[in-house]
Amino acid sequence: MTSERNYNEVDGENEALSCEYYDDDDDFDTFTDGDGDCGCDEGVLGFSDPFSSEVKPRILLMGLRRSGKSSIQKVVFHKMSPNETLFLESTNKICREDVSNSSFVSFQIWDFPGQIDFFDPTFDYEMIFRGTGALIFVIDSQDDYVEALSRLHLTVTRAYKVNPDINFEVFIHKVDGLSDDHKIEKQRDIHKRANDDLADAGLERIHLSFYLTSIYDHSIFEAFSKVVQKLIPQLPTLENLLNIFISNSGIEKAFLFDVVSKIYIATDSSPVDMQTYELCCDMIDVVIDISCIYGLTGDGAGTPYDKESMAIIHLNNTTVMYLKEVTKFLALVCFLREESFERKGLIDYNFHCFKKAIEEVFDVRLKVQRSRKLLSQRRWSRQTVPNGTQVHPH
Repeated sequence: MTSERNYNEVDGENEALSCEYYDDDDDFDTFTDGDGDCGCDEGVLGFSDPFSSEVKPRILLMGLRRSGKSSIQKVVFHKMSPNETLFLESTNKICREDVSNSSFVSFQIWDFPGQIDFFDPTFDYEMIFRGTGALIFVIDSQDDYVEALSRLHLTVTRAYKVNPDINFEVFIHKVDGLSDDHKIEKQRDIHKRANDDLADAGLERIHLSFYLTSIYDHSIFEAFSKVVQKLIPQLPTLENLLNIFISNSGIEKAFLFDVVSKIYIATDSSPVDMQTYELCCDMIDVVIDISCIYGLTGDGAGTPYDKESMAIIHLNNTTVMYLKEVTKFLALVCFLREESFERKGLIDYNFHCFKKAIEEVFDVRLKVQRSRKLLSQRRWSRQTVPNGTQVHPH
């Protein structure tokens, strides 16, 4: 009874919370399987129509040549094996990818080659930064990073002048070959130098977030998770729902995962342990792999992940991992004790309430987006006469 009462209280607030955290840049087709475009552009092309409500926040991948930008993108969003990235050619043109149609998270990734001077007078960097949600600057930790820090400072200061709302993220990359002490030393040194440069320029208000990453472990997925979470306007609502769910179900930790990318878009308020996150990623891989082998029909029809997807794994330390499908792109992965899992009926009932609340949050989001899309279309049609010329009202 307690869990039902709490969920009813949250459900009543969903509409207000969803509207409060709604963002114009959210994608209208989050839950659809529409065909997306992925292309590499010689210049800055393919910007969305300013009158469209389907503009997605952009994530820019920047850094010097051979710092690992393209490898990060391939491993996280294309499931490429880290060893295969050794054969990737150096990027020599801007590559843009729309990832919203293959997973729940909705944004564009722009991969910039390190040798391009995007501050050239002929290059419209203001248009690049104006629609950007996050700027990820990748620094090769195994190389001399003096030049990288100089480029980081130049990039951040220019971008901040155009768009002060950009989230600046620094990936201290390729740390797999460093000892733990050396990793901490590198991070401390880069953190100090980068912030000292900003302080010398009188830009202490610019906040840089630093992450130690490698494509050979799950650190790159965890770092990308934290980057993407900052672009999700419903994040406080999702965290609140997860907190209520675990407190009424005897669950120790819960993650809401994007199944395709293995990015967790939300978790409860308790701290995230790296080992726990790695177990979640491994569990998702196991579920998808087994479903691909045994879950499809004889003709290969269907999908390996659907509304019937569910998995239970008993670890040897009396901990149970429980995975349930939330939407066709989302999975809830929980950690709980075996004695708590004996109340599986209660957990499943609370999960049903949680899933319903999640659906209501995004139903409101889609309704708001539809209305804004219609409003922008009507506004555009009023400013355009039948022959296609634009009318500027006095």
